[in-house]
Amino acid sequence: MKRNLVSLLDITKEEFFTILELADRLKAERAEGHFPSYLHHQSLGMVFEKSSTRTRISFEVGMHELGGTALVLNPDDMQIGRGESIADTARVMSRFVSAVMIRAFSHKTIEEFARFASIPVINGLSDREHPCQILADVMTICEHFEILEDLKVAWIGDGNNVCHSILFSAIYTGYEVHISCPSEFMPDADVIEIARSRGASIVLCDTPEGAAKDADVVITDTWVSMGDEMEEELRRTIFKSYQINSKLMKLAKPHAIVLHCLPAHRGDEITDEVMDGPQSVVWDEAENRLHVQKALVLWLLDKVA
Repeated sequence: MKRNLVSLLDITKEEFFTILELADRLKAERAEGHFPSYLHHQSLGMVFEKSSTRTRISFEVGMHELGGTALVLNPDDMQIGRGESIADTARVMSRFVSAVMIRAFSHKTIEEFARFASIPVINGLSDREHPCQILADVMTICEHFEILEDLKVAWIGDGNNVCHSILFSAIYTGYEVHISCPSEFMPDADVIEIARSRGASIVLCDTPEGAAKDADVVITDTWVSMGDEMEEELRRTIFKSYQINSKLMKLAKPHAIVLHCLPAHRGDEITDEVMDGPQSVVWDEAENRLHVQKALVLWLLDKVA
């Protein structure tokens, strides 16, 4: 049976950590200048409804380093942009490439593509989840902490797709996630319910200070995601008190690390002082997108040596 990563819920705890362990190995191999051609004659089709920096570069470079090929596909340049159905596009691409990564506006688009594709499908981002990002986040957290179960992870800001994936990751990692979001921008209630029903420990906090206090990991994201630009000024007003700054970080533990999936709007959700400070691991986090996605493609294609 083919594997997909449309949602973090598509994999088990064992598989989650298998991918992370493989990512660690690939990172070490890369540091040694060792690039085995695990994916010789394999190809990854990459469909971008949304623009991208880290997702495109990491998958494209990753496929090259694994000995494979990546194809960048814009829907406007494909027949899907002229009305071909998602189902038919999935069937056709399944005859040409080894796997597909889709970065889409709607989660339903990726679900439908995966339903009709006979090859692995990867969610490169949707309005509901960003599983590749969270694999990189957890890899980064593991590089700083030996025992995940003991950690307090604070999410401060918009209860968006990345937040949803953080909540799902807690099912596997065992860390406790403390969330502080404006009431209008809380994570979807069904996501919280699903995560809790599967064992995730989630605490809803009234204030950013409550979430940040004694936190080991502090995470935020942009207040204005792609597609939300019409609400930009309103969101800036509502989220003003949810900024990650030095004052807020003083409430976290001294060893706390700060993550941001990028791109960052400096001066909004995070200050320069924190972003460029000693507690920031955002550049390691960004780099780890490469390693986890290489591991993910290998695992999905069952090419793990």
